[in-house]
Amino acid sequence: MSTSAAPAWPSPPVLVLGAGPVGQTTALLLARHGVPTVVLDRRPERDRVGSKAICQQRDVLDVWESVGAGRRIADEGVTWTTARTFHRDTELFAHTFAEPGRPAFPPFVNLSQARTEQILDERIADEALVDLRWGHDVVGVEQTADGVTVTVDGGGRIAGSFLVVCAGARGDALRELLGVTFEGTSFDDRFLICDVRADLPGWATERRFHFDPAANPGRQVLVHPCPDSTFRIDWQVPAGYDLDAETASGALDARIRAVIGDVDHEVVWSSVYRFHSRVVDRMRCGRVLLAGDAAHLVSPFGARGLNSGVADAENAAWKIAWVGRGWAPEELLESYHAERHVAARENVAVTTATMDFLVPRDAERVRARAEVLAAAATDPAARARVDSGRLAEPFWYVDSALTTADARRPFAGRPARGEVPPAGPGVLVPDAPVRTQAGPGRLRALARDGFLLLTGPLADADAVAAAAAGAPGPVRVLALAELDGRTGTGAGALGGAGDGETVTATLAARPDEVWLLRPDAHVAAVLAAPSRDDVAAALARATARGTTAPPPRTQAQAQNGPEEGHDGVLQASR
Repeated sequence: MSTSAAPAWPSPPVLVLGAGPVGQTTALLLARHGVPTVVLDRRPERDRVGSKAICQQRDVLDVWESVGAGRRIADEGVTWTTARTFHRDTELFAHTFAEPGRPAFPPFVNLSQARTEQILDERIADEALVDLRWGHDVVGVEQTADGVTVTVDGGGRIAGSFLVVCAGARGDALRELLGVTFEGTSFDDRFLICDVRADLPGWATERRFHFDPAANPGRQVLVHPCPDSTFRIDWQVPAGYDLDAETASGALDARIRAVIGDVDHEVVWSSVYRFHSRVVDRMRCGRVLLAGDAAHLVSPFGARGLNSGVADAENAAWKIAWVGRGWAPEELLESYHAERHVAARENVAVTTATMDFLVPRDAERVRARAEVLAAAATDPAARARVDSGRLAEPFWYVDSALTTADARRPFAGRPARGEVPPAGPGVLVPDAPVRTQAGPGRLRALARDGFLLLTGPLADADAVAAAAAGAPGPVRVLALAELDGRTGTGAGALGGAGDGETVTATLAARPDEVWLLRPDAHVAAVLAAPSRDDVAAALARATARGTTAPPPRTQAQAQNGPEEGHDGVLQASR
């Protein structure tokens, strides 16, 4: 059974607040699961100005491809695979990104947020299950045990079964309505961003980060290539920076030429930002889930804002679909908070460490950074301490209550920059080509149609099939050998030429194993020679059935203290 063939949604539509990329993605993913949505945005229409979030990570492109947009975004964007870091005129190092398996997309593409939103809007226009309404400013939220009703400016009321808040960084009023805090820090330095169109041969395939360049002494410059011969240039500037005054005096033109040289150029868009590191204390309040910038803000170095928001959307969408249809208990919604809140705190920790390196807070740290940068030209150990941003990566749900651990595949911890952990419980499954009766496909695309059980040739296929048949919701069973385009039931089915292109080889799957993949393509379990009960238990755990225990605490949670509980029912209005 695929989610496209799911039974009719039994409740009012899901409400989504905010029609930015995270809200758009949430609605499209819910539609893919057969769930209707009403998307409300306070703006009168789409704002199509400026690059804003430009850096789209490979795994996010995979998510967007599941709703028919990833390939278009990738093809229109600028592909880059290398990130270069400089100190003054010296290149310190370059990272080229690992490609486990045979992924469908490059590690990153750059495309303006405005264009990405246009492509997602086109998909929404073709989707009958998404009702997008502009000019709806939500001013009240009321919640009961089985639904949510919002009040919009002017007094109108709209009822829904669940509510996903994707209202962006300026959602203070909504956060106040929900009774959540938004603690964190704000950085004094500003960042000037300009989209500059110019003919710059040789600049189109790499991201470049410059510490203390002649063009911005004592601070940083970041250059990203974008489509149409446009380059996004970010300068770190002091707190009192005045863009209007610099533009009027001609100093902005001189600033740009100091980076790109004395060439003709056009400033397409410019803005000044102040960056923040903040996260709400709760990402779930009963039937209300917070996602994207409404739930967490991070500095852009590492491209973890929009990319993590899309991961929020996917996590939320399948869990709402399962709970709303009665395939899983309400505890599955709590796992949204448990999984994505830890991910948000991880992103805040990573990006705050980057900002601490970019903007040292005292003279001692300024001196220490200068020493690291000076030594990095010749010392590999010093290079490892240079922090120009750890680029976006999926969060690993190894500590989630939904994940069944495997002693044979322990998580080895955070890999080096640009690398990914080996496949195992809690990890986003590596992508690979597959062969099915319908023809060639992709492993992640198969996974996103529901729960997927992959069986090795020595696993008890009857026991796996029986467990799948007894589980609620869409659960499919596929043989790894068949996905690899092979036949046979012995260990020899795993051998032969071309192993590097098979799903079996990509997972390093053993012949007796059964792999359980979640609807968001994360590995829920790897079971060695499992019985029917073993498979059934892993399926139950992955949907929070049969347990109301809180998820295990991670080291980060232990360091930050206990989280506040919530009674699951909220009534609030402004």
